[in-house]
Amino acid sequence: MPRYHYIAKSKEDEKDVSGTMEALNKKELAKKLREEDLFLVKVEELDDSNKSVLFRKVSLFPKRVSLKDKIFFTRNLQMMLSGGLSLSRTLSILSVQTRNEKMKSALLQIKEEISKGKSFSEALDMHPKIFSKMFRSVIRLSEETGAIEENLGILTKQMEKEHELKSKVKGALIYPCVILVMMIIAGFAMMIFVVPRLTETFDSMGASLPLPTRMIIGFADVLASTWMIFPFLLLILFFVVRWTMKTEKGKNLIDLLLLKLPLVSSIIKKSNSAYTARTLSSLLSSGVPIVRGLEIVSDNISNSHFKKAISQSILKVKKGGSLSDALSSHSHLYSPLMLQVLEVGEETGQTSKVLSKSADFLEEEVFALTKNLTSIIEPALMVVMGVFVGFFAISMLLPMYSVLEVL
Repeated sequence: MPRYHYIAKSKEDEKDVSGTMEALNKKELAKKLREEDLFLVKVEELDDSNKSVLFRKVSLFPKRVSLKDKIFFTRNLQMMLSGGLSLSRTLSILSVQTRNEKMKSALLQIKEEISKGKSFSEALDMHPKIFSKMFRSVIRLSEETGAIEENLGILTKQMEKEHELKSKVKGALIYPCVILVMMIIAGFAMMIFVVPRLTETFDSMGASLPLPTRMIIGFADVLASTWMIFPFLLLILFFVVRWTMKTEKGKNLIDLLLLKLPLVSSIIKKSNSAYTARTLSSLLSSGVPIVRGLEIVSDNISNSHFKKAISQSILKVKKGGSLSDALSSHSHLYSPLMLQVLEVGEETGQTSKVLSKSADFLEEEVFALTKNLTSIIEPALMVVMGVFVGFFAISMLLPMYSVLEVL
């Protein structure tokens, strides 16, 4: 039976009432609400009745909650709570506004748990795949201090900066990747469709084939007879890499290789350093203790070598050491400038503010590097493409010249 989320008005005091209810259709839902002296205002179906339960549960591409969805939720949550709305009503409104079904379902479940007497942070703990440890820790602390609106603003800013950084890096890499893929597709097409026809021409002319031409024809023959295997090989490669990334050794190896690649290495180091500084700054501003803040950063940072560096730093900080001293033993990951600025911030009691400024500086450097990366990769790809096309053209023209010389 379909399940609906509704917003209705009470006939007595005209207050908005929201919730979920199962019904055969919207008309039956309205009838059930009228029996409870409620007038239906807005309704939205939560389940797709045209799909089987099995199809809904099993999906090759399960929906996820994007960072943009979380930013939308956090920003509007802060705005509505600042406007005097209750948390329960705010969650009801946001569940209707969000287009992400997974987020909608989570918000409705959180609202139900709160109505049963649980705190907001306890309800959020039931959805760890949507709300990070950082988000839940800040909300838990906000409930203790009563500064939830201020801390929601800090969380929003932190997530917006994180989204901007990721977008810049992805945007810089998309164009070169598209060019590279198009080059590979064009090369395959030439080998499979063009070279065999030229080979027939050479055979009919009785031309003697030089080594470069024989190499290309041999490669084209192999490709033409085995091209159907390549999609399966790519699929196998995808799953092998994905499986490798899930193992500790595989993740460490891939992360290490990325840290060794020219240009890419600098982007990864600075972007992870910026994430560390930005996240830790947000947590300290929210009142989270520094050790707990470092633990949250360690849990959420993607690169395993940065994760290990922060975990080792936690042990030193617990023993009474400063964060700048703890991170200084990992200067191959964190820049000396950031460490020096952090040391000054600790001496002046402005650690959170200094980390925020460091994050701003590092993010600007990442933006500049990604811009330079695009300008460097583009001509490099053009040179590679030119060399390939030139080699192909010369190899195909050499047999024709030898025939002309004979004539």
